[in-house]
Amino acid sequence: MIAVVVLFTAASLGLLPGMATAAPTDASPTPGATSPGAASPTPTPTTSAGSAASSPTAGTSAKSRGRVLLIGVPGLRWGDIRRTGTPNLWKLTGQAAVGMLSVKTVGGHTCPIDGWLTLSAGQRSQLRHGSCGLPAAPTGTSVPGFAGMREDNAHSKYGSKLGLLGDAVHGAGACTMAIGPGAAVGVADRAGRVDGYYPSADKTPADAWSRCALTVADVDDVVRAYVDAGVDVNGHPVRVTPKVRASAASAADAQVGRILRAAPAGTTVLLAGLSDNTGSERLHVAMAAGPGYAPRYLTANSTRTGGLVTLTDVTSTILHTLGIAQPKDAVGSPWRLDGRKSASVPRVVRAMADRDTHARIYSRYVMPFYIVLIVVQVALYALATVALRRKSDRRLAATKVLALAAGALPVASFLANVVPWWRSGHPALTLGVAILAGAVLVTGAALAGPWRRSVTGPGAIVAGATALFLSLDVMTGNHLQNCSMLGYTPVVAGRFYGFGNTTYALWVTGLIIAAGALAGLAIARRGDRRLVPLAIVVVAGVVALVIDGGPMWGADFGGIIAVIPGFTVFGFMIAGRRVRPTRVIAVLAAGAVLVLGVSFLDSLRANPTHIGEFWDQLTSGDAGTVVMRKFLGMIGTFSHWQLSAIVVLGIGFLFFGLLRPLAWRAAALHMAYERAPALRATLTAALVTAVVGMLVNDSGTAIPAMAFTVAVPLALAASVRALELAGNEAPPRPERSEEPSASTG
Repeated sequence: MIAVVVLFTAASLGLLPGMATAAPTDASPTPGATSPGAASPTPTPTTSAGSAASSPTAGTSAKSRGRVLLIGVPGLRWGDIRRTGTPNLWKLTGQAAVGMLSVKTVGGHTCPIDGWLTLSAGQRSQLRHGSCGLPAAPTGTSVPGFAGMREDNAHSKYGSKLGLLGDAVHGAGACTMAIGPGAAVGVADRAGRVDGYYPSADKTPADAWSRCALTVADVDDVVRAYVDAGVDVNGHPVRVTPKVRASAASAADAQVGRILRAAPAGTTVLLAGLSDNTGSERLHVAMAAGPGYAPRYLTANSTRTGGLVTLTDVTSTILHTLGIAQPKDAVGSPWRLDGRKSASVPRVVRAMADRDTHARIYSRYVMPFYIVLIVVQVALYALATVALRRKSDRRLAATKVLALAAGALPVASFLANVVPWWRSGHPALTLGVAILAGAVLVTGAALAGPWRRSVTGPGAIVAGATALFLSLDVMTGNHLQNCSMLGYTPVVAGRFYGFGNTTYALWVTGLIIAAGALAGLAIARRGDRRLVPLAIVVVAGVVALVIDGGPMWGADFGGIIAVIPGFTVFGFMIAGRRVRPTRVIAVLAAGAVLVLGVSFLDSLRANPTHIGEFWDQLTSGDAGTVVMRKFLGMIGTFSHWQLSAIVVLGIGFLFFGLLRPLAWRAAALHMAYERAPALRATLTAALVTAVVGMLVNDSGTAIPAMAFTVAVPLALAASVRALELAGNEAPPRPERSEEPSASTG
């Protein structure tokens, strides 16, 4: 039976080999480009002094093909590119595939040397000891301090292997040429050496550009403007004016033009803004021109988002273009075309700069939004405590409306992205109005129909809207989640597609509450016959597994682990069965088989998600490291006071606000339980899912915190409605069926 379920699920998700959708293929080479694979010249590489390097390596060999030129321009953003000020970059934009580059490494800010070290390792790396300045110039062909940097990163959070790119190129029998200090850091092998080095593009002889299969040039004019500006007496970076930055971008453009004119025909040219400038985290420029690329948007399997790639993808793209197998320690994916033809150069530049603006302005308001969310919760709980202690119809009615609005606030924060609020002259005001309008819309729907008369009906509409809108979003490209106040951002680069942990918590809680309301309605109509209510819960559980765990949609491995115990408890309670440990363990064992089966089948695909990567980690023995990293991340979230405050407030209000006896001898939530047959099971399932989700995800307390922002206000709304009904009935009308047992037997 388990095998049948695994195969059925895999087939429905497109996981079976041969059934998966083929990845988009690269476009035809640009007109006039030569085919990658022709032998390149193999003269001896030279050192910075111009003398012959020891043990020269041929530019290409039987193990490598083609030629790659990477131009690294740390700090370059799309807003720097202008028709007159940067004519070479402007022209390249019209000829190349383009995208935004997420340069997130280990810390919050990516220094220039961090970007080059990440290129070297194909994994997030950083200079752990030292200043956020420019890389030091090599001594001959050796990078100073490379051994120490390699040792530091080998024992870091990600265990990156510096020198991976250089070693892979050497292993294919090819050589590396570095132009500039940063380039030497990026292509040095494990010993910290490159095959040839020149200090700058204008000091590089014409024949040097064709000596090696991989040539990397460091154009540091943009970031150098910030380094040269220095810091003030308080240690803060001195502001670089727009005029100075524009001048630096023009200087970088002149170097890029010189490099492009020197590049041999048939070279694949990659251009990347490899790092942040000092003091700000932004999205940067990515371009690719030459064989296999055309004027379209870039994407990669790491992001599955049109026009967005990552820094670790640069290493993978170089190796893929050279035909060199990617070592397992490199985590990126090769750049490819997403199929959409890019627009005119002005529109491309504006569109890319707009995405950077969205991410930048989002970062300003995300923390204030969390504070507003906490204030709303505190105000609601305080008002509700007063209203529940004083029997006033007006206060109760106002509390119910405000509770529904508070429950609608999270989904409204996603719906706000329908409006381009970040383009407004007053983005904070526009964002606030958009969120308020979304909350009013959802709350109005909850109070508008015949469902408003039932205990759980209004809350079910709010919860159902949350689950519905987030489901549609994850199925259509994650436009609402991207840079929304409760979503994720490519600047932080925690996730680029599927369900983020906070979004998952809101979505699955909404799904559980909506399913519980439907199951409760079926129980009320059918009495003790529980087949239909149980079927509703089972269908909701399958939907949760498919949408959340499907690699093409949610791609959320930790989420499906939490869904199984949550819906198991849900099903037992709805069916009126005792939640015995033996029964739960049996279902969890079957669920583990299902999860591992899906992970195995996803690992067989050409481009597996992290669900499939877990199987590879499990079989290679690396799973323990990953699990420990996530566990430490989960523990670390307890220090985030905003998330912890929401959890403490929610639990405190449940116990001291809704579960304490009222003046008229009953607790509000217990009165709701009596009138809503499935409410106890619903809230229990939501709590179990949230707690398990907290334990298996590195977002930790963020998951119950987000779940409580929906579940607690809607539980309050149900409790208030139960009190209203009790006040209108004398004596209260008895329930048609009893609440399913919550005993743990």
